[in-house]
Amino acid sequence: MNRINQKLNENKKLLSIYFTAGFPKLNDTATIISALEKNGVDFIEIGLPFSDPLADGPTIQRSSTIALQNGMTSELLFEQLKDIRKTVSIPLIIMGYFNPMMQYGMEAFCKKCAETGIDGLIIPDLPVKEYNERIKPIFEKYNLINVFLITPQTSVDRIRFIDEISNGFIYMVSSASVTGSQNSFGKTQNDYFERIHAMKLKSPQIVGFGISNAETFHQATKYAKGAIIGSAFVTHLAQNGTKDIHKFVRAILD
Repeated sequence: MNRINQKLNENKKLLSIYFTAGFPKLNDTATIISALEKNGVDFIEIGLPFSDPLADGPTIQRSSTIALQNGMTSELLFEQLKDIRKTVSIPLIIMGYFNPMMQYGMEAFCKKCAETGIDGLIIPDLPVKEYNERIKPIFEKYNLINVFLITPQTSVDRIRFIDEISNGFIYMVSSASVTGSQNSFGKTQNDYFERIHAMKLKSPQIVGFGISNAETFHQATKYAKGAIIGSAFVTHLAQNGTKDIHKFVRAILD
């Protein structure tokens, strides 16, 4: 069983942390992953930096720019992660854009993910139809889970279709805007969480965009299986480097 599915079967609310590979320093990737697992994070999203990250807010855009300036590439990321499974056991997901993966070669990219110990991919700009009709067999061949995103504006029919073809979790975007931190969720977002919960989808939902502290984590996970923190953690890395990661995680979970 894929490590993502194993984690989803646990009887607890899940915390995922996103960070950009190669940020704040080029060779921080493995150090950050190990520290996050050690301090109780359930799974990790590793951002593959891209020059035109349309779904990302300014914080993550800046981290991507710095990571690219530092020299981060797909090939270097795989090199940095080649021994990660000797020390880390939690699910690892690469979050990136379709263009760099296509340039690498989609099958070659997926094969490298499998060899490295990556469990899944989040590709915000990958069309659902394109995946279902052409790319799904490649993911299945390499036992990778593809994670689709839904937003408050996603139609019921599209959500049902995504649920039907998903084999992991659905990334439930908390708003229609780009990524970024906020201190609490309002009625509109809470109504959206309740609406999706009432659909009784077969796929668990993990909420992302706008999770920054214990309050937003608990609000998001009232109706969902877990939540993802990205911009707030990237800000922490920008200010502290790889120090005090334990303090950041404990502030969410304690």
